[in-house]
Amino acid sequence: MTGRTAHPKIEKLIVDRWSPRAFDGSEIPQDDLDVILEAAGWAPSAFNAQPWTFLYAKKGDANWDLFLSQLIDFNQGWAKNASALVFVVTDKHTHSDKGDQPNYSHSFDAGAAWGYAALQAQALGYHTHGMTGLKFGEAEAALGVPEDHRLEAAFAIGKQGDKAILPDFLQDKEAASARKPLAEIAKAGKFA
Repeated sequence: MTGRTAHPKIEKLIVDRWSPRAFDGSEIPQDDLDVILEAAGWAPSAFNAQPWTFLYAKKGDANWDLFLSQLIDFNQGWAKNASALVFVVTDKHTHSDKGDQPNYSHSFDAGAAWGYAALQAQALGYHTHGMTGLKFGEAEAALGVPEDHRLEAAFAIGKQGDKAILPDFLQDKEAASARKPLAEIAKAGKFA
């Protein structure tokens, strides 16, 4: 992939992963989707709580229109061509024999799980695009998310399509983006 440089020891799969909006609308076999979501489940989590639940719909199934309608209009415009939509929900509590305790890392842990899903999808020849452009406040009710859980984000999965299907203003953005240099994202010692 051109335009991206990274330390040569960084896994190529990580560097090659990016988030297109142009998907080809093809079907994703259930087995492939299951592998992607199982890989997400292997992410680390505090106390091994695995606080995530992945709600999904595949293009054309009984849940597709409901899931698509929970995205903001802008995201619906391009995500309609994805093969699957996945909504990430977390349990805000850790449950143990000592009772329920607040889980302060549920969002952090779900982020790790989403990252694993994105990498596994890439390894299988798919792309993913994460989004927080959801109808928060409505989507929780529509998807039956319990009050002690949190809707975190959603992501689309699919095979990359032709960018010509996107509106003109998005076509120029349909490329892998660069990353900030290490010196801007890592600091030895205190923040300031």
